[in-house]
Amino acid sequence: MTTDADSTQANAAFSKLAQKVNEAQANIKAAVSKGRDELRAQVEQAQNKAQEQADEIKAQAAKTQSEAASGWQDMKDKWQAHVVDLHRKADERKAERDANKAELKAEMAEDYAYDAVDFALSTIQEAEYAVLDAILARSDADALAVGES
Repeated sequence: MTTDADSTQANAAFSKLAQKVNEAQANIKAAVSKGRDELRAQVEQAQNKAQEQADEIKAQAAKTQSEAASGWQDMKDKWQAHVVDLHRKADERKAERDANKAELKAEMAEDYAYDAVDFALSTIQEAEYAVLDAILARSDADALAVGES
C-alpha cells in the first residue's frame, strides 16, 4: 500500500535530482570565469565527487546482487527489456486482484524508481566532471596557443 510517506520520499528524491542539476549548471557557468588553478581544482573536485557517486552505485549494486549497466548499449537493451517487462506486468495486473501480490509489485516498482534516481544523480555528477574537464582542456589549449604566438 502506498503511503503519504512513500510519496513524500519519492518527491524528495526527485527534488534532490533537480537540485543537483541546478548545482552542476551553476558550477559550469562559474567555471568559465575562473583562473586555471581554480578550474583545475574544480575539475579535480568534480572528478572526486563523480568517483564517490560511482563507488556508491557499485556498493548498492553489490548489496542487491545486481550489476550496474556497463555501457550505453547494455543500458538500452536492459531498458527495452524493462519496458517489455513493464507492459507484461501491466497486463498481468489487469487480470489479478491479489492485494499481497500488488503490494509486493508496488514495493519493487518503488525500489526501481529510487535506483533510477540514484543512477541519474551519478550521471549528472559524471556529466559535470566531463564538462569541467573539457573547459580545462580548452583553457590549456588556448594557453599553449598564446605561448606559441
